[in-house]
Amino acid sequence: MSLFRKKRKKYRDVDPDEILIDAQNLPNFNRQQFEGRLEKAIKEKPFFIFGFFVTVVFIIFSGRLFYIQVIQGDEYLAKSERNSLNTTPIFADRGIIYDRNKVELAWNERLIPEQPFADRVYIKQPGFAHLLGYIKYPEKDSSGNFWRDSFIAKDGIEKIYSKLLEGKNGVKIFEEDVYGNTYSENTINPPIHGTDLMLSIDSKVQEGLYKGIENLAQSSGYRGGGGIIIDVDTGDVLAMTSYPEYDPNILSKGEDQNIIKGYLEDSRRVFINRVLSGVYTPGSIVKPFVAIGALNERIIDPRTQILSTGKLVIPNIYGGPDSIFKDWKAHGYVDMRESIAVSSNIYFYEIGGGYKDQKGLGIANIEKYSKAFGIGKKSGIDLPNELSGVIPNIEWKKKNFPNDPWRIGNTYHTAIGQYGFQVTPIQMARATAAIVNGGNLVTPGLILNAARPKEHIDIIKDENDYKVVQEGMRQVVTDGTGTSMKAFSVAAKSGTAQVGVSKDRVNSWIIGFFPYENPKYAFAILMESGTANQVASASNAMKYTLEWMQMNTPEYLK
Repeated sequence: MSLFRKKRKKYRDVDPDEILIDAQNLPNFNRQQFEGRLEKAIKEKPFFIFGFFVTVVFIIFSGRLFYIQVIQGDEYLAKSERNSLNTTPIFADRGIIYDRNKVELAWNERLIPEQPFADRVYIKQPGFAHLLGYIKYPEKDSSGNFWRDSFIAKDGIEKIYSKLLEGKNGVKIFEEDVYGNTYSENTINPPIHGTDLMLSIDSKVQEGLYKGIENLAQSSGYRGGGGIIIDVDTGDVLAMTSYPEYDPNILSKGEDQNIIKGYLEDSRRVFINRVLSGVYTPGSIVKPFVAIGALNERIIDPRTQILSTGKLVIPNIYGGPDSIFKDWKAHGYVDMRESIAVSSNIYFYEIGGGYKDQKGLGIANIEKYSKAFGIGKKSGIDLPNELSGVIPNIEWKKKNFPNDPWRIGNTYHTAIGQYGFQVTPIQMARATAAIVNGGNLVTPGLILNAARPKEHIDIIKDENDYKVVQEGMRQVVTDGTGTSMKAFSVAAKSGTAQVGVSKDRVNSWIIGFFPYENPKYAFAILMESGTANQVASASNAMKYTLEWMQMNTPEYLK
């Protein structure tokens, strides 16, 4: 009993005062991390089950491998020697090109069923070749494999937006034997269709502009021509065409070698887009910009009159013959508006180079104001092969005529758009737009409603100077050299520039804007290399275009 009692004493019950333990003495275990828990060993049974499963899978795969490599090895070896795996591209269709009214201008058609890619088809309506361009198709080698697995864009919209239009080719893998028999095939990657484009062009206006230029060239002996109409505020190109042109369907196919050879040998330079790749002597169409420069420099008041007797004479102080600078006729006294309307050379000789008491701009200022309106510079249009042109100056003459100093006569001729002056039609349309939109140089473009940069002409101090020139250009149509367009609300400036060594050929120009009361569109047409005694001028081509638009697209004339 004593022993029992001792043991009871050793393992006594917990005293009441020990039941409540101070919380601060509890172990500091992180229960979220499973601290303070008793660990229990994993039983051996799950390991045996997992090991058994792995062993069964291994035996199955080993057996299958033994069957394929050993039992059927000879059969599969023979088959592998007979067959091979090849890949071929699945050609993506190029994006469709639309005009602003969703008329298809370039699209894809499966004309040859066995051909792996669709044919590119261009609108049959003439006037679009230089605008759209053309493509070259993928090509195969003698073994039937594609050594070129993409379309090659060669000109126009097709070239400048080729990355968008081309999409992405897919890939097909197929198995065939040595005899070319296909046993199986599978598409690895499907093709991705190219991006469709909606142009700012109106195909109906394009047709009218092209026909106007084509008819005048064929009836009056001009070698070619080009024209453009742009939105004066956005730069959207409503129409742009060049004559003569090629057929993009024929060039894409490349099959009719006789026609292609004719294109290459045509002396009229069929492949040149005259609107942006042709540089031409502008003649009198530069006069509105010389006039704005003279007004801005306060060289002359727009109401001040200058007498045109038909020629301006500069006496030779060294006793030789006098220098004579002719007008195309004697105009009498003309102010600025009238001088623009009748295109008086004498008036612009004097305000350009000065004469007696009349101060002139001088060649440096003529160049400055020409460049301010984007003349002699690329317009930035989204088409390839645009050229800049030339504005003659003293440095230019030193380079080209090192033994002949700059003379007053050079300034006179530059002031009327002659001498070494070279411009493109797109430059002149852009410059004309700046006359009527408050002095903003827009960037012409062919994607409808695309955002494009503008450059404000900051050197013009008084915007009323633009109004004077606008009124002079309106008088060109009502009473001056452009009365063939009198039936329309349009303002314009015509120009004729002598070209060729013997001066027996001329370029004929017309620039302008419409409607006159609320200008929305500016235009420029160039007719290239007509006979010097030619009566029909570029204004006739614009008249045809306006008549066409009145019948087919009157909304643009309102």
